[in-house]
Amino acid sequence: MNVSQSFFAEIDKIAKCEVPVEVMARSKRSLLDYLAVTCAGAAFQKDKLNGYFDFAQPEAGDFKAIGTGKSLVLKEAVFLNGLNAHALDFDDGTNSGIIHLGSPIFSLLLPLSQRYNITIEDMLKAAIVGYEASYTLAVSIQPKHKALGYHATGTCGTIGATLAAAYMLGLTEEERYQAFATACVAASGMLKVLDDGSELKPYNVAKTALLSLTSLQLAKSGFKGHTDPLGGYRGFLKMMSGDENTEIKPTLLNGTYAIMKSYTKPYASCRYTHPPVEAAIHLRNQHGLKPENVEQIKVETYNLAVSGHDHTDIKGAYSAKMSTPYSTAVALIYGRAGLQEFSEENLNNSVVQALTRKVQVVSDDEMSRIFPDKQSAVVTIVTENGTCSERVDFPKGEPENPMTETEFRERYANLMAYGNVAKETYETIYELVNKPNLKASELIKDL
Repeated sequence: MNVSQSFFAEIDKIAKCEVPVEVMARSKRSLLDYLAVTCAGAAFQKDKLNGYFDFAQPEAGDFKAIGTGKSLVLKEAVFLNGLNAHALDFDDGTNSGIIHLGSPIFSLLLPLSQRYNITIEDMLKAAIVGYEASYTLAVSIQPKHKALGYHATGTCGTIGATLAAAYMLGLTEEERYQAFATACVAASGMLKVLDDGSELKPYNVAKTALLSLTSLQLAKSGFKGHTDPLGGYRGFLKMMSGDENTEIKPTLLNGTYAIMKSYTKPYASCRYTHPPVEAAIHLRNQHGLKPENVEQIKVETYNLAVSGHDHTDIKGAYSAKMSTPYSTAVALIYGRAGLQEFSEENLNNSVVQALTRKVQVVSDDEMSRIFPDKQSAVVTIVTENGTCSERVDFPKGEPENPMTETEFRERYANLMAYGNVAKETYETIYELVNKPNLKASELIKDL
């Protein structure tokens, strides 16, 4: 049995296991999170979407492009769901895999659930498999994968979303394997989309979902892929890590499902910025800090959170979300780092700009060594009245520091409201997700 067949067999075991109650409960929260983030993402990039609709003139169809108010043909719905799900960089993920998990998977599964009349429970069982496949591959090749310039959401996410859909639709074992092999060929995603004001990071998720759909279609059409797409000197593992001897980590790593390892973001910025953001909020609240009194802010953190995240020259909302200096500055000024703090109005705020330039981000060897077991940062603030500092190891939303039900529901409501979804609609969805045997199409019919 080659490396690809072994991985495929391990994922198959996960798919055939009964899902623990707590894992199913977590998957329902992940789905609600996805819906809220996607609706808000559609509102955030409404002008660009209108330009897309004017030029592309996508055909009307039966499948919801979540948050747009439009029903389109299948491929358009899958693509736009992915584009909007990652627009705010607010979707779930894991630090150890350095990957966003739910956005490509649900962007594909929801339209397919509409087409094939799938229940929420069956869709979520498939999503759990997809999370496991995406995460297992990602954690096996990181951090070399990121160092080579790859976005794991676009690479490993393509494989995970494809396998999730293959199981949900009941493909045969042969069809599932060929879809998997095709997805390995299709997998792509570059981190250059983070640099110099680029607004294409959501495109990585959009094309991931679409390539996953295409992989399924090719497999169902009888196209065959390589017998070992992961292994060998030209296989996925070698290409994505630079090391032909890369070994795949066990599934259910450390005894927990991948979906249970995922974070939920309380702050509307890159996850690498969250420890310093949280530390800045705590220091502000503890010491009553004012931006005009701050002379210098030093952020010490792990090395992966420095390069590409230490810029003070902010070139738009996407650039701000990737910037630790900007995110830390707004957290200190406002005591929060939500959607409004990354608006165009705040980007042009002279107070925010001035404080951003006072933030220095440096790598710390000890924090780099313990990452990803801990996502640490120490923020030290020098003011005219003295110095204060705080360390955060597990920012809010991590499995070690999860949101309460009240916190999550408030976040969900705020995102839905931002996405112009009626309160009655999003409150109904929140309750319906727990209704037995409900079709997924019923859950999203008003989005």
